[in-house]
Amino acid sequence: MPTVIRVKQPGGVDQFEAVQTILPAPGPGEILLRQEAIGVNFIDIYQRSGLYALPPERVPGVEGAGVVTAVGPGVEGIQAGDRVAYAGAPVGAYASERLLPAWRAVPVPAHMKMEVAATALARGLTAHMLMNRVYPVGADSTLLIHAAAGGLGQLLTQWARRRGARVIATVGSPAKAEIARQAGAREVIVGRDADFAAAVADLTGGRGVDVAYDGIGGATLARTLACVRPFGVAASIGQAGGTIPPVNVEDLGPRRSIALVRPSVMAYMNERVTYEAAAREVMQATASGLAPLLGRGYPLLEVASAQAALEAGETSGCIYLIA
Repeated sequence: MPTVIRVKQPGGVDQFEAVQTILPAPGPGEILLRQEAIGVNFIDIYQRSGLYALPPERVPGVEGAGVVTAVGPGVEGIQAGDRVAYAGAPVGAYASERLLPAWRAVPVPAHMKMEVAATALARGLTAHMLMNRVYPVGADSTLLIHAAAGGLGQLLTQWARRRGARVIATVGSPAKAEIARQAGAREVIVGRDADFAAAVADLTGGRGVDVAYDGIGGATLARTLACVRPFGVAASIGQAGGTIPPVNVEDLGPRRSIALVRPSVMAYMNERVTYEAAAREVMQATASGLAPLLGRGYPLLEVASAQAALEAGETSGCIYLIA
């Protein structure tokens, strides 16, 4: 019987429970997927903690990869035995098997490891959204990327460098600084308590960056705003460091004249036309080697340890569950 990981009630990692369930045959437009690997993301932590609401089944997780075992009526272009990956709604990736809308499935190249495919799409689609829709990154762009040794941070850095952009990165340790440099960061600011706003001002001659990506939140966001040039963009993409305090509109302008955006990759992925095109683009880029380092894999039943490590900032690269 399939195993799923449920959240008993919003809270810490002690709220996970493993239960066995029975899945029906796939309905119209659905596939049944036997999962091999499941990506672990900060959005999963937000779901577990109650910051983001879970559906009634209370199974978190937004991406994974596996082998199709059955297809429902009306499904075309997919058959049993196909290797596929997916990201987005419906939430419920923390499971050994699951039902999935067929249009979510993206073919996985034969040479690609399933754990790579399982961790590529959510981060890749986030990077795609940030560098195309939120702010068009080009060869003349200068970026600030926080937590650049993490899975998303590495991917943003790699994609930006491929476009010829300049990346200023922040990381928490010298070891992570080396990871950020290998990903393509030109300058790296090291230390959780570093005065990165002053460092960015020095590195840019007082101009500031065109766009800053802040997944840390907490008190960090206010300092991130100080790094952005007039008419630049600060993208708030998470709050790994704590709840974001209210932002006074006067902190944005008119003196600074900057834009603050808080885009949702889930909303981006819910645009079917956008998802189908962007997901294939991300998978092609991943197949060409444009992917962050793969981190540690944890058995599905050790999900608490996986999330605890991610939440504590003890990981680098993309961590995943082995279904």
